[in-house]
Amino acid sequence: MDREVKEQYQVLIQAKDMGGQLGGLAGTTIVNITLTDVNDNPPRFPKSIFHLKVPESSPIGSAIGRIRAVDPDFGQNAEIEYNIVPGDGGNLFDIITDEDTQEGVIKLKKPLDFETKKAYTFKVEASNLHLDHRFHSAGPFKDTATVKISVLDVDEPPVFSKPLYTMEVYEDTPVGTIIGAVTAQDLDVGSSAVRYFIDWKSDGDSYFTIDGTEGTVATNELLDRESTAQYNFSIIASEVSNPLLTSTVNILINVLDVNEFPPEISAPYETAVCENAKAGQIIQIVSAADRDLSPAGQQFSFRLSPEAAIKPNFTVRDFRNNTAGIETRRNGYSRRQQELYFLPVVIEDSSYPVQSSTNTMTIRVCRCDSDGTILSCNVEAIFLPVGLSTGALIAILLCIIILLVIVVLYVALRRQKKKDTLMTSKEDIRDNVIHYDDEGGGEEDTQAFDIGALRNPKVIEENKIRRDIKPDSLCLPRQRAPVEDNTDIRDFIHQRLQENDVDPTAPPYDSLATYAYEGDGSVAESLSSIDSLTTEADQDFDYLTDWGPRFKVLADMFGEEESYNPDKVT
Repeated sequence: MDREVKEQYQVLIQAKDMGGQLGGLAGTTIVNITLTDVNDNPPRFPKSIFHLKVPESSPIGSAIGRIRAVDPDFGQNAEIEYNIVPGDGGNLFDIITDEDTQEGVIKLKKPLDFETKKAYTFKVEASNLHLDHRFHSAGPFKDTATVKISVLDVDEPPVFSKPLYTMEVYEDTPVGTIIGAVTAQDLDVGSSAVRYFIDWKSDGDSYFTIDGTEGTVATNELLDRESTAQYNFSIIASEVSNPLLTSTVNILINVLDVNEFPPEISAPYETAVCENAKAGQIIQIVSAADRDLSPAGQQFSFRLSPEAAIKPNFTVRDFRNNTAGIETRRNGYSRRQQELYFLPVVIEDSSYPVQSSTNTMTIRVCRCDSDGTILSCNVEAIFLPVGLSTGALIAILLCIIILLVIVVLYVALRRQKKKDTLMTSKEDIRDNVIHYDDEGGGEEDTQAFDIGALRNPKVIEENKIRRDIKPDSLCLPRQRAPVEDNTDIRDFIHQRLQENDVDPTAPPYDSLATYAYEGDGSVAESLSSIDSLTTEADQDFDYLTDWGPRFKVLADMFGEEESYNPDKVT
C-alpha cells in the first residue's frame, strides 16, 4: 500500500453462526483503515532551472527570490532543508527554509554591482531532515536544481576612487595653492558627468575650496599649524544628469610645520645658589620647548650670551641631550653684596631656518648649611643675627606695634583732657555769675576774650597773652593795680578804658568799642551806675532782689542790709 496513492480504506466484516435450519444468524461492521506515513519519498524540484532577476540596488539581507522542492510525504517526513552548493554564488547569496511553506528563500549577503558582474549561476540542493533507515536502499533522499540570477542595472550615484583621501600642506601656504584632488565616476551604462562640492557642515570656516569639475582641493585661507594641526571634512559628488544621486567621501588634511618659533625654556625655574657654593657646581638643570612641531631628531643647543660671557659668575654647560646645567664659576657668594643674579641663556634649534632666543634666568643667593641644604632666601634674613627665627622677628614687630598704639592713645587722651579743661558748655556760662578782672570789647565784640577765664579766672593773671588771635608782636603783660573793694563803678571803668587804650594787644582789632553808657535799648533799662544818682543813698537797690538769683551779686553789692564783699563772689 502507498499512502501517497490512497491514505484510507473501509473494510466490511461479517460474522455468521452455523446453527438452525435456515443456516444460522449473521452480523456485519465496517472497519476504517488509515495508513501511517513513512519517509519513503525524496524531495523533488518540479523543474531544473530557476531564473531570478535582481536589481543591483537591492539591500544586503533582503530576500531576492524563492524556489520550492516537492515531497509527497506528510508532516516531519516532508520537512526540507535547502543548501547552496559551493561554487559561483556561495559568497554573495544565502538560502533558508520557510517553515510554513517549505520554500527556499534566497537572500543577498553582499551588494550587487551590474557594472562589475551582470549574472550569477549556482546550484541549490533540497534534502529531507528526517530520514528512515529502512528505506536507505531506495536511493538518496535529495534533489538538485540550478539557480540563475541576472543583475539588473540601476542608475546609481558616483563612486569615489578611494574610501578616504589624505593630503598634506605646509602652514602659511599662499591662498589658492592646490594641495590635492579627488575623483568620482558614474559607472552606470551611459555614464553622466560628475560635480564636486564641499560639505559646508563639516568645513564651516571655509579654509579650503574645491573645483567643481576637476575635483582639485586648494587653500582658501592662511593656515597656522599651532592653531589647528589637522582638518577633516567631507566632499560630495553628484551626477550632472541626476543631482539627487550623490555620494560622500571624507578628506583628511595635515598641516605641516614651518620653523617659525624659537625654542624657549620649558618652564620658569626658581634657581638658588648657596653662599658657600664651590666653583664647578651644577645648581640647576634646564630644558627647552618649541611651539613648532619638532621633527624627529630635533636638537636644542644652550650657551651663555656673549655679553654675559665676560667674567661670568655662572656659565651654561650643554649636555647635548636637549638639556643644560647652570654651573657656578667662583667660590662663595654674598647676599650682602648681591642677592640676585640675572643669567642670559641662548637656546637654538636645529631646524631650518634656525631659530634662537635669549632667556634670562634669575638666580637667588641663599644661606645654606654645610650639606648644601637651603636655610633661608628671604631678603630680611640678611640683616638678622644668626639663629633668630622668623617667628621671633614677628613677635618683636608685634610688640613694637602695641607700644605705638599705647602711645598714640595716651597722647589722644591727654589732648582730650586738656581740651575739656579749657572749654565749657553754654549751660555753665548761662547759669553762673563769674567775677573776673578783664573787660571785653563791648556788645559787638564776641571773640575778644578767652572763655577759659570764665571757668578759671586765675588764667588771666597767669597768662596775659591772648589765645584767640596771634598778635603782630609779643608784648609783655600789662600790670594792673588791684581793685579795691567798694570802688566806684565809674572809676573802675575809666581805669580799664585807660589800660586798653595803651595796650596794643587788647581788642577791638578792627572795630570801635565804645565805653560810655550801656543798656539804653534794653527792656530792663540800664543796670550801670554811670548814669545813676550822685550818691548811693539816693538810689534804692532793693528791687534787685526781685530779679532772681542771677542778680543776687548786684543785690548784695548795693543792698542796705550788708555791704559787698568781693571775697564772697564766686
